[in-house]
Amino acid sequence: MSEADTHGISPRRMEEAESRLAFLDDTVDKLGEIIARQDRELAELRLQVSAMARKLRELGEAAVAEGGEMGHEPPPHY
Repeated sequence: MSEADTHGISPRRMEEAESRLAFLDDTVDKLGEIIARQDRELAELRLQVSAMARKLRELGEAAVAEGGEMGHEPPPHY
């Protein structure tokens, strides 16, 4: 009797468990890579949103400085 048999685990079940473990390890590695990529993308998107907010603020300030009232003008079709 092998050591695995003495603990109630057949060699076939041990191989299945090892195969599942290998699959799960691979899945965890892939998910880690995805999370790292998404973290980088999120950081880039935050920079873009910040730049757009700054530009919008500058445009609003420029419009007010030129005598316009931001958001209080009727649309051009009126």
